[in-house]
Amino acid sequence: MRREIGLVGLTFVAVGGVLGSGWLFAPLLASQLAGPAAIVAWGIGAVAMLLLALAFAEITAMFPVAGGIARIPQFSHGRLLAMILGWSAWAGYCTTAPIEVEAALRYASAYVPFLHTGAAGELTLAGNIFACILLFLFTLINAFGVAWFTKVNTTLTWFKLIIPLVFVVVVILSRFEPANYTAHGGFAPYGITGIFAAVASGGVAFAFIGFRHAIDMAGETRDPQRTIPLALVLAVIICLVVYGGIQVAYIGGLSAEELANGWAGIGSTHDVGPLGALAAALGILWLVSMMNVAAVISPVGGALVAVGSNGRLAMAIANNGVFPAIFARLNAFGVPMEALLLNYVVAVVLFLTMPFGEIVALNGAAIVLSFIAAPVVVVSLRALAPDVPRSFRIPMVRVIAGIGFVVATLMIYWSGWDTLWRLLVLIALGLALFAARLAVVGKEDLSPKSALWFFPYIVGLSILSVLGGYGGGMELIPHPLDSILAAVLALAVFVVAVRQRISRAEFDRFMEEQREIEIEEYGGVDLADSAVNRA
Repeated sequence: MRREIGLVGLTFVAVGGVLGSGWLFAPLLASQLAGPAAIVAWGIGAVAMLLLALAFAEITAMFPVAGGIARIPQFSHGRLLAMILGWSAWAGYCTTAPIEVEAALRYASAYVPFLHTGAAGELTLAGNIFACILLFLFTLINAFGVAWFTKVNTTLTWFKLIIPLVFVVVVILSRFEPANYTAHGGFAPYGITGIFAAVASGGVAFAFIGFRHAIDMAGETRDPQRTIPLALVLAVIICLVVYGGIQVAYIGGLSAEELANGWAGIGSTHDVGPLGALAAALGILWLVSMMNVAAVISPVGGALVAVGSNGRLAMAIANNGVFPAIFARLNAFGVPMEALLLNYVVAVVLFLTMPFGEIVALNGAAIVLSFIAAPVVVVSLRALAPDVPRSFRIPMVRVIAGIGFVVATLMIYWSGWDTLWRLLVLIALGLALFAARLAVVGKEDLSPKSALWFFPYIVGLSILSVLGGYGGGMELIPHPLDSILAAVLALAVFVVAVRQRISRAEFDRFMEEQREIEIEEYGGVDLADSAVNRA
């Protein structure tokens, strides 16, 4: 592998993952739930994601490995937990590119109508063929090395940053009504409940999870001890400025007629969503055209990043001993080509066989489940590897990590039972495939005791989800008591999970295994950036 991604490149990998297709609709959803206080919801969501990003920053600066979300849990809690969380993340990643491609083609159908059926909301045969071609194109771009991928992604991300900022400036200069911030019930018409509903159900928290892609590219980053923490923090801040600016402009740009039925009554039937509708209402046709272009470029950029990131994740799962070793093999450009091809086949199968709503439902929760590892791992490594140099250290690590674990748990819970039961099926399928592979290959270092905390955790969360009021729950536990109970469960499990870390002897064995992998991946010449070598 080649460490060719600098600070700007890695930051834009994370920003490109966050600014997918969601920014076109999130301001409307957040406004419907929280009114003008949606601005506060974006701040809360950014801080919550920053807590998780900080945990990942310390870990990946120590261990800058490819596919870190799947690989790093093994270093503190063994192969079994790494398999569960890595499998969940990989499955979620496999759905990300199809979601973004479908969104891009849906918006592109305004110019190329034969791609989409319109009323039925489905791609045509030509649309499906073109989607498969796009997914292959993203795979091909990634196949020619991380330097080429980074250049293409950075170019796309500049467009994805400039267009929303132009929208913000133009709307504020054209029509900005300060009275909107106090109309129809005041600044927070639905109170604190509405603010947290926007964080949970309005897409605020889930909008930021794209920062994860920088973690998976850590193994190809220059000066990772400095670059990774800075890139993760910068990405969250940049995206907060973009999302916050769009939210401010959207709220201030709405007319009295659009607010006639209150904040819950605002809506949009425009092809490019509420932002395109606002630009059209202002009569700024060139801005409408720009939003049409952004509606295609943003998902395309998100899909490109997802394909590259998922290749590293499949490679990490192969290094964990779950996938066959061929998927960890690198081509002449230092890229896991077989892993990219595997992901392409899986993505195409999902795209052509699963209803789009099912793919979207599975995506968020499957990825967020893998996020619970970082808070547990960062505290565990303070005990397992106290002498490994850390370029970045979280202050009050137990407190911040504990809050981060609660945040990740709440995001899973807020996904709702309709999503969580699919996640349980996915985990069961992963365990079955893992067991089948073990029967053939065998592994003695699963560290099953270190993964025991996960099973009461997921069972307890499932029971709360069934009884709660999100996404198909029975609504037997009212808000916000259900979220409070989920937070209490998270804190209790967090304490147990940290205590159930692997032994120092197991840790040393995994470090030796990682050293051998790095010698193979980097040709034995780039190990100065490895925490294993520095320790």
